[in-house]
Amino acid sequence: MTQKLAPLDGGLPAAPDADAPAPPTAPRSRPLLRAGLGLALPAVLLALWHVLSTAGVFSHVQLPPPLTVLEAGIGLLAGGDLWTHVGISTQRVALGFLIGAGLGLAAGSFIGLSRWGSALVAPTIGAFRAVPSLAWVPLLLLWIGLGEDSKVTLVAIGAFFPVYTTVASALRHVDRNLVEAARAFGLDGLRLLTQVQLPAVMPSVVSGLRLALAQAWLFLVAAELLGASMGLGWLLTDSQNNGRTDRLLLAIVLLAVLGKLSDALLGVFEKWAVKKWA
Repeated sequence: MTQKLAPLDGGLPAAPDADAPAPPTAPRSRPLLRAGLGLALPAVLLALWHVLSTAGVFSHVQLPPPLTVLEAGIGLLAGGDLWTHVGISTQRVALGFLIGAGLGLAAGSFIGLSRWGSALVAPTIGAFRAVPSLAWVPLLLLWIGLGEDSKVTLVAIGAFFPVYTTVASALRHVDRNLVEAARAFGLDGLRLLTQVQLPAVMPSVVSGLRLALAQAWLFLVAAELLGASMGLGWLLTDSQNNGRTDRLLLAIVLLAVLGKLSDALLGVFEKWAVKKWA
């Protein structure tokens, strides 16, 4: 009969490996935890707003309480005006963003991949990028008029520059070996750009799109100075002129919420794009 050798550690159970990964937590707990942490600061700001507006630090004209702002929103909602303002502003941002981001992607691709294009065009675009949004208002009024086209154009200008800048910069640093390998397989021109170069810099492209979307919401307020009679930017300026601080704060809160929601949608697209092309 063979004799079994005793374990070298004296028969004690093996100690857990310090480098072993910890047991995974419940998959649903992490998103809930992140959402809770993300709402913590807004809750603190809301409480601070309530205290400052009710403790006499500010008058109700200077800083209406949150409930007063909520009542103003309910009043606009009951009259059907709130959805009109939100809908028209969202439409202007969406159209301007799509146009500006598309042109920025095309211009950034051309300048990022062409030395002649970079030398000839990039300095001029860089100079126009420094022009403030309000400086375009009188020209757009003169050239295009008071219609929707001028408003969408101004939003598109705001969305153009972040996409152009990030795409042009990222494409200059694409791995040359990757490009040469793609050319060896017969890819060239537009196919090379869409199948190899842009997927290689997809995280930078999405970052530019997110910056462009934020810029589009910023340019919206200036765009709705162009003879608008509806929209959140118009509601903001009209409330200021009429001393309706409650509606003014409502417009600011709605712009912040819509900006965050649209950015979250782009975040979903970013996860899909990175998973597909990264």
